[in-house]
Amino acid sequence: MTLNYIWLAFFLIALVVGLTKLIFFGDTTVFTAMVGATFDSAKTAFEISIGLTGVLTLWLGLMKVGEAGGAIGAMATVVRPFFRRLFPEVPPEHPAIGSIIMNFAANMLGLDNAATPLGLKAMNELQSLNPDKETATNAQIMFLVLNTSGLTVIPISIMVYRAQLGAANPSDVFLPILITTYFATVVALIAVAVVQRINLFDPVLLAYLVGVTGLIAAVVWYFTGLPQEQVQAISNVVANVILYGVISTFLIMALWRRVNAYEAFIEGGKEGFQVAIRIIPYLVAILVAIGVFRASGTLDLMVNGLGRLFAVFGWDPAMIPALPTALMKPLSGSGARGMMVDAMKTHGADSFVGRLASTFQGATDTTFYILALYFGSVGVRKTRNAVALGLLADLAGVVAAIFVAYIFWG
Repeated sequence: MTLNYIWLAFFLIALVVGLTKLIFFGDTTVFTAMVGATFDSAKTAFEISIGLTGVLTLWLGLMKVGEAGGAIGAMATVVRPFFRRLFPEVPPEHPAIGSIIMNFAANMLGLDNAATPLGLKAMNELQSLNPDKETATNAQIMFLVLNTSGLTVIPISIMVYRAQLGAANPSDVFLPILITTYFATVVALIAVAVVQRINLFDPVLLAYLVGVTGLIAAVVWYFTGLPQEQVQAISNVVANVILYGVISTFLIMALWRRVNAYEAFIEGGKEGFQVAIRIIPYLVAILVAIGVFRASGTLDLMVNGLGRLFAVFGWDPAMIPALPTALMKPLSGSGARGMMVDAMKTHGADSFVGRLASTFQGATDTTFYILALYFGSVGVRKTRNAVALGLLADLAGVVAAIFVAYIFWG
């Protein structure tokens, strides 16, 4: 499954739905909305790309300082045995390992603005090892699928939205999101490992996985013992202290090794604008297709169809108003965020629907956006099984979110 077929499917499905509405229901506004969505989405894609320029420049510059000062190499040493088995195609001392570590760390802390440029840098370094520049390697697929699974330890932005919308305890989704996103990541890791024939029973891999599971369990245990009102505040402080601590470590080690940190920053930062410009056509292509798909009303039809299916089998329909967030998340991060906010405004931030929509939002990342952004930044056109594996991780996150929501609030 490649992005080409997915991209075409969005347009063709929207066309069929639009014609059906026009011919059989007399809806004369549907094609106006669809055409308007093409212009709006193209503008959004451009704004996202240009908006990334400053952040890309900042973090690519800092990464160069970290590399020159040896900080990234020191961090990579800690997890190199794990990544050697997870990314067997990548040489142990390759700089891609450090970038991957930094990207995963930023994602776990819910720091999207930092994670994106670090991920783009990692993808560019993995591309340097790619013998066929238009076809994704196993390492690139593993990296991207783990990104789409969206492992987030501290979902800061979601808790902020819940606070703004009047939730009594904005952090009451913290533990459900942590459990859900960890489950999605484990499923993603196992799925890619099976496809790529990576031995998951390797003692080193098992040791690291058990260690990470223990760390997640410790975080759950710690925050369970805190008053709800403290969870958001502590999460926010911890995430930003760690982030600034990383920046400070890069600069201090550069000073200790007598590296010209300013020149290193400028050298790395120059790549930021080039990357931002390179991803524009890829983002325009995927976001326009998604915009047309949404404007046609196809998503609403899918939700209504699921409602009827639930009624046939006698399943609890309480979750249905939250499903638009889950269905939109693989397609558009901002779209899913809007669905989450709408669910909380309509049903209440502390309602079952509001909490489940928040859990959906934190369960996984935006699969098609990530694939278009990261593969587009290096010119990879043949994505092999990356889309299917990424969607599998999304499905695992949705299923886990539903089960966890019923356990906590059902």
